[in-house]
Amino acid sequence: MRAMILAAGRGERMRPLTDHTPKPLLPVAGRPLIDWHLQRLADAGVSEVVINLAWLGEQIAEHVGDGSRWGLRVRYSREGDAALETGGGIARALPWLGNAPFLVVNGDVWCDYDPAPLLQPMDGLAHLVLVPNPAHNPEGDFGLVRGRVVTGGGERLTFSGIGVYAPALFDGHPGGAFRLAPLLREAAEQGRVSGTRHDGLWCDVGTPERLEALNARLSGSI
Repeated sequence: MRAMILAAGRGERMRPLTDHTPKPLLPVAGRPLIDWHLQRLADAGVSEVVINLAWLGEQIAEHVGDGSRWGLRVRYSREGDAALETGGGIARALPWLGNAPFLVVNGDVWCDYDPAPLLQPMDGLAHLVLVPNPAHNPEGDFGLVRGRVVTGGGERLTFSGIGVYAPALFDGHPGGAFRLAPLLREAAEQGRVSGTRHDGLWCDVGTPERLEALNARLSGSI
């Protein structure tokens, strides 16, 4: 299975940290955030990764290179000055992601989830990893009922930013910049999204305060 890391965002809420450093290169437990993703993908058995770039993206390309130090083949989807958001970024990279389902990881999360199970055959248009709701998202994003992701009912959980998508999820996409969430909600309403609950450590590294708290939690534990 191929994989993609979404790394094109500006990181407005992380300013001033992201004024000169793209968010995926911010240090977590002494390593750039994106290194954690690349290592976990390689350990899971992924061999090819696409990384989309926009804000300060060439810093990411310079740091990661061709991916060989992780045993990966890395390609870059350059979006120019304006990022195409989550859906548009994936849609632009579809020619490199192939005809089979592919794994996508948001570049601005940290999670101890092992993605290896996600490399197994998938039923439907998407499979999402969901986590207990953090303080900044108390209402959650989706419900989970007997392994199916729903938009209403069930236990409310938060989308981790880790998922597997079939290329058909993007059929008829609007083009340009657009968000992934509406496509996932539509597919969930059709009963075509499955899900896994992960109760381990997860953090949306969305603010300097969350980054500081994550580093404090990981200090001495890894």
